[in-house]
Order: sequence, then structure tokens, then C-alpha cells
Amino acid sequence: MPGPGKKPSHLKAVAGTTRKDRAPASPLPEIPAIECIPSAPDWLLNAHAISEWKRLAAILTANKLLTEGGLSALGMLCNLHGEIVRQTSVGMMPPAHLFAQYRAMVNDFGLTPVAQGKVKPSGETEKPASKFSGIGKRPAAVP
Repeated sequence: MPGPGKKPSHLKAVAGTTRKDRAPASPLPEIPAIECIPSAPDWLLNAHAISEWKRLAAILTANKLLTEGGLSALGMLCNLHGEIVRQTSVGMMPPAHLFAQYRAMVNDFGLTPVAQGKVKPSGETEKPASKFSGIGKRPAAVP
């Protein structure tokens, strides 16, 4: 029986476990970050969802984490938030699956302390050089 397949490269990027020496021959195209805070879409369910959109869109845009590709996912996250708040405000206990979906989507956007280390801003390229990066290298010749 064969073992598990290789983890797709886009999942490695989200998890922060990509390595240059194991990168595929043709990298995925980069989706640029949105520069201005986008307005809320018309299809958000209620005022709670719209206010959550305004709050999260500002945070994600400022941190260069919101791209064109993530707008509909952000809308779904805000709708989940709006539905949970609506049900709670009328005295109902929202079903557990709503909380599970909400928690998963919040993690996808890096909005929890654990997920913040896994999500990288769009356009980030190289890590800064370590103070130990020169160890073992010959010093430059002095003219």
C-alpha cells in the first residue's frame, strides 16, 4: 500500500513550511495584495456581517493579507460571524458547525495568535540575514 501523497505547494506556503531547495520548477503566480479597503459586497446577510467586513477588511489590508482572491472568502467569514451574532442575540445557541467553520476561516486569514505565524503578507520575499550568516565564509579581500 503506498504512503500518503506529497503535500501541495500552496498548502506548504500557507503553513509556512516551504523550502527553496524543494520548490517546484514553476512557482505559482503571486496574487498582489489589495491596497485600498474594499467596500462590503451587496450579498452580506445583515448589519453584523457588514460591520465585521469593515473591521476585518481594514486589518487585513493594512497587513497586506487581503488579495482579490480572498474577497469572497472574507465575505463568507463575515456572513458566518453575522449569523452567529444574529442567533445569539435572539437567545438561540448557534449550531456547533457554524463555530467550527468560523474558527477554520479565521485561522485561514491568520486572525488568531497561533495562525499569525503561519500566514505571510503578500509580496514578502526574503528573510532578513541572520547575524550568523557570515560564519564559515572567507573575509573580503582588502585592496
